[in-house]
Amino acid sequence: MATQQPALVLDPTGADHHAEHRTLREGGPATWVDVLGVQAWSVSDPALLKRLLTSPDVSKDARAHWPAFGEVVGTWPLALWVAVENMFTAYGPDHRKLRRLVAPAFSARRVDAMRPAVEAMVTGLVDRLAQLPAGEPVDLRQELAYPLPIAVIGHLMGVPEEQRPDFRAVVDGVFDTTLDQAEAHANTARLYEVLDQLIATKSADPGDDTTSLLIAARDDEDGARLSPDELRDTLLLMISAGYETTVNVIDQAVHTLLTRPDQLALVRKGEVTWADVVEETLRHEPAVKHLPLRYAVTDIALPDGRTIARGEPILASYAAANRHPDWHEDADTFDATRTVKEHLAFGHGVHFCLGAPLARMEVTLALESLFGRFPDVRLAAPAEELPPVPSLISNGHQRLPVLLHAG
Repeated sequence: MATQQPALVLDPTGADHHAEHRTLREGGPATWVDVLGVQAWSVSDPALLKRLLTSPDVSKDARAHWPAFGEVVGTWPLALWVAVENMFTAYGPDHRKLRRLVAPAFSARRVDAMRPAVEAMVTGLVDRLAQLPAGEPVDLRQELAYPLPIAVIGHLMGVPEEQRPDFRAVVDGVFDTTLDQAEAHANTARLYEVLDQLIATKSADPGDDTTSLLIAARDDEDGARLSPDELRDTLLLMISAGYETTVNVIDQAVHTLLTRPDQLALVRKGEVTWADVVEETLRHEPAVKHLPLRYAVTDIALPDGRTIARGEPILASYAAANRHPDWHEDADTFDATRTVKEHLAFGHGVHFCLGAPLARMEVTLALESLFGRFPDVRLAAPAEELPPVPSLISNGHQRLPVLLHAG
């Protein structure tokens, strides 16, 4: 039984996640781990992970399929990740219903229609960078990677300008796995306050934005609306998934190109595209390292003879899987020329991220504009002195200081 195995305690600060991911892979296709006091199966083998992510034997509904849910939800710092009521935690018909209601917001037509607005946001941010004093370090995480996604998601969701700083603060807290239970609870309470404020604003004055559309949406099959809890938690999912993750992809892509000038030279020579860089970044340094949680609906046999018992939690360890040596040759090396850049950065199966096309657009436009305007940009601190975001979920740097001009 898994409960008889010693658990590998995952570092909540993510201080050396690459070493930790190597340990997970060395442990076989799945490893029994401790996630802030909750024990689960970390799956780092990509073939197994993809099979589980598409299997009806695996659920995201903790209330229905995790016997420990009632005991854990009141004290676990990551309780919000399993207690929300939206398509992130839905299973079967409930998931299909919620996805039908949300999917129109991310249709190809709607994402394409946003391109001019996103281009204008990128141009405005890069223009502002150009006005900063020459020769002084600029934190690109604060000045580009953060403000672009929050502006885009604010535009998409109709979040008024004055409410956006509140959203940024509380969403940061959702991904911070160093918060204790009391701090996490306080952050969740504040998070729902700002969501209720947004719903009240859009209920009183609806517009052509996704929040207004979701408030009014009815399911095509049964005519049902989102319940109040489903509406709040769906907005939470869309805002947090569309914001924090994109911040980290921009951060990681810029950091990689500044530490791998050979890869940047390939783009400048036209041998690879910015889209190639984005895709390899998603593989090499995905925005989400581990995604809690899923649950075995029935006993699941592992390839090595062990068993994930019915009701046991499963942690999708995307970053470890992306670098699995059985999937990609020389997997630890960033190589934008890879013919196969397949990855799990946006998930897999029915829970694949609806916002993936929008995220790819944002990162591509940000890279094009930044490196086009500042061809001599370089890091302003040694790469080894840039600590990671303190999280076992988020994968980014606390800061990304650069010098924009040749000195």
